[in-house]
Amino acid sequence: MTGDHEDADGYEDDSGTLVRPYTVTRGRTAPERDDLTLITVISTVEEPLDEFGRPLRPQRLQPEHRLILDHCRRAKALAEVAAALGLPVSVTKILLGDLVALGLITARAPLSVARAAGGAPHSLLAAVRDGIRRL
Repeated sequence: MTGDHEDADGYEDDSGTLVRPYTVTRGRTAPERDDLTLITVISTVEEPLDEFGRPLRPQRLQPEHRLILDHCRRAKALAEVAAALGLPVSVTKILLGDLVALGLITARAPLSVARAAGGAPHSLLAAVRDGIRRL
């Protein structure tokens, strides 16, 4: 088989080795952040700095972290990142949370969602919610 195929219990890396998702996340099974959704927009920070203003060195990251940084040079939705990596969304959220905490990527709601949350009347939001429930 060729690399990056998702399996029910894991995925194959480029070498064809089966890797369990909990191995990629170092045993973590749930993301620390609860604000990451499928439509969260992820972008790599151009010149990341640490808390002292020194450039961050992402060389010590796991291969999956580096792949995320490469994929997100242009803004992508979380769902796109998970699909590109061939990883479950839950695993991708954990890895993205790591990178956000390190200051290597930004995660934000799409502009249309952010605008709606800030200025839309509650009746409109309730109507949208009710319409989705009917589906």
